[in-house]
Amino acid sequence: MLQLKEKVLVSWSGGKDSALALYEILKGQNYQISGLLTTVTEGFDRISMHGVRRVMLERQADALGLPVETVFISKECSNEEYESKMRRLLENHRSAGVFSVVFGDVFLEDIRKYRENNLARLGMKGLFPIWNRDSHTLAKVFLDVGFKAVVTCVDLDALDRSFVGRGFDEQFLSELPHRVDPCGENGEFHSFVYDGPIFKKKVSYCLGEIVLRDERFCYCDLIPDQKDNPSTSSY
Repeated sequence: MLQLKEKVLVSWSGGKDSALALYEILKGQNYQISGLLTTVTEGFDRISMHGVRRVMLERQADALGLPVETVFISKECSNEEYESKMRRLLENHRSAGVFSVVFGDVFLEDIRKYRENNLARLGMKGLFPIWNRDSHTLAKVFLDVGFKAVVTCVDLDALDRSFVGRGFDEQFLSELPHRVDPCGENGEFHSFVYDGPIFKKKVSYCLGEIVLRDERFCYCDLIPDQKDNPSTSSY
């Protein structure tokens, strides 16, 4: 008798940890991916925290062969706003038979508890396929299986601005200060994955302007191929 796969949503930042979580979920072959779930900041029209253009997110989802659902939040989004918008969206998915959300969290207990508590109120649960795995090992696995990513944002309290816009590779990892987590789990840096074993095609981009925001966060713009997307926007 054919066993039906459980339908799940994947919390998606476009970065390496969510990509690795998706990779692990797909590898198990026990789940059906209903879609990717991403928050985008209104006005900037970019993935929240990562600063990546929404068009790049859409091309990434297309390269993965998965639908992406976007939740738009305000620039000064409160927990109440975020939770309200997520609740409405998740309630719709729960009605369609989706009861689990996949996250790429590694070791931050408070973040995991926050997610689990919010989901429990809706009768849903979280799946954490890379939880409690060593960050150095995870970074190595990410590279070894063939993923490729570019660093789109760095926190200048943790890293020099020279790290932004670089490829996430062995050289990058070897130059990280010892206090910085190799997966950037504490928010030291964020990334955009453009190729890998779960991609049907590579997501092409050019490096654009580097911008400092809030006197702390340094972003490198990723620009899609002009022939495919002639219009560009700025921060």
